[in-house]
Amino acid sequence: MTPAQREGAHAALLVERAQAGDAAAFAELVRRYRRRIFALALHIAGSQSDADDITQDVFIKAYQALPNFEGRSEFFTWVYRMTVNRALNAKRDRDRRGERVVLDPRLELAVATDGKGDPRREAELRQTYSRLLHALDALPVDYRMSVILVALQGLSHAEAAVVQKVSEGTISWRIHEARGRLQRAMADGAYRHSHSKTRALSGDLSQALSDNGLPGLLGSLQLVN
Repeated sequence: MTPAQREGAHAALLVERAQAGDAAAFAELVRRYRRRIFALALHIAGSQSDADDITQDVFIKAYQALPNFEGRSEFFTWVYRMTVNRALNAKRDRDRRGERVVLDPRLELAVATDGKGDPRREAELRQTYSRLLHALDALPVDYRMSVILVALQGLSHAEAAVVQKVSEGTISWRIHEARGRLQRAMADGAYRHSHSKTRALSGDLSQALSDNGLPGLLGSLQLVN
């Protein structure tokens, strides 16, 4: 049995116990998935306060709907789908009201971690990371969701396909096309250099992102310096 299969089997057991009235079992499901649900909501909605509200709302709704959960999909894909829908609605509502997030928490974490207190380095990173995140957010919504689920959340193409209700082939095409668009965006203007090279995600940033529920944010998308 693969690690993913073991994870799914354990989650299914917790769901069964929670459906039988075991509150501790549902609390364990929340503990296991809360950070990833928060990260997903944050990537989509772009607001830490929205992500907090969405995470709480998703688990409340999951608990209320648990008696009717038949296990046709895994628990995490079920709550992922709820999170995607809720976060997209939150972002649309904020965009419609003309509200903008002043400080992008993804950007601030990345700069603080990789800048290491060097003002010049932080300024350089802020430009690069900001451009990457802007390019990510500018992708067509379906492409962006696929990138977030696969490159940032670590889902397989099959799992992302279940969440987005499309075929694996569609997910593969979206990832291919999105990576090309991101690379082109990062190569434009001042970011195009004859000596450009792809830089991997720093170990410190990788750990910080993981600790904050934001795995693989920049390295998975292939930063160009």
